[in-house]
Amino acid sequence: MTQLSPSILAADFTRLGEQCRDALQAGADMLHFDVMDGHFVPNLSFGIPVLQSLHKAIPDAFYDVHLMITDPLAYVEAFVKAGASCITFHVESDSPVQQTIDAIHAAGCKAGLSIKPGTPVEAVLPYLEQLELVLVMSVEPGFGGQKFMPVALEKLQALKAECEARGISPWLEVDGGVDAVTGPQCVQAGANLLVAGSAVFGKSDMKAAIAELKQL
Repeated sequence: MTQLSPSILAADFTRLGEQCRDALQAGADMLHFDVMDGHFVPNLSFGIPVLQSLHKAIPDAFYDVHLMITDPLAYVEAFVKAGASCITFHVESDSPVQQTIDAIHAAGCKAGLSIKPGTPVEAVLPYLEQLELVLVMSVEPGFGGQKFMPVALEKLQALKAECEARGISPWLEVDGGVDAVTGPQCVQAGANLLVAGSAVFGKSDMKAAIAELKQL
């Protein structure tokens, strides 16, 4: 079954803890935590204090942390201490990829690597065996609510084929414009973990919305 990681960026921040609990109780597998620094991407979101607070309030949740920041290596230890379960960073960032993967694993955390829509799949392949997660961005990172970019489907297909050829099974995650229409396309292309924001937190019946996405 497809797994779901709702993006808390789309949640009501006046009721963040409550909405995150509701999402998990409604069937979400984890919580997607988008960190933006206003430099790597043209937006600011939230960071370590928010993760610390959520982890304290919901300690058993799996925190799928996506670092859209210029120097992820400098913040690995802090995010792990704050409660990250998996840290995904961008191959396009300034941090050395191998060193950053090693630092994440050394801190006892799962490691993920992400690519923007304009970055070829080949950028990830040298590290594939070392990753627990590969995140394909189906929008330009930095803002929620963007339209899904079909180029992500080709990348998912290529990654799925490569993983099968190597006999490995990391999460193949897709993020951006995922809903009941685009979600099935992603799953058919090879995704086994969907990030959805407004398609979960923007719905009046969160349980039904999550069930629909997970059954794709």
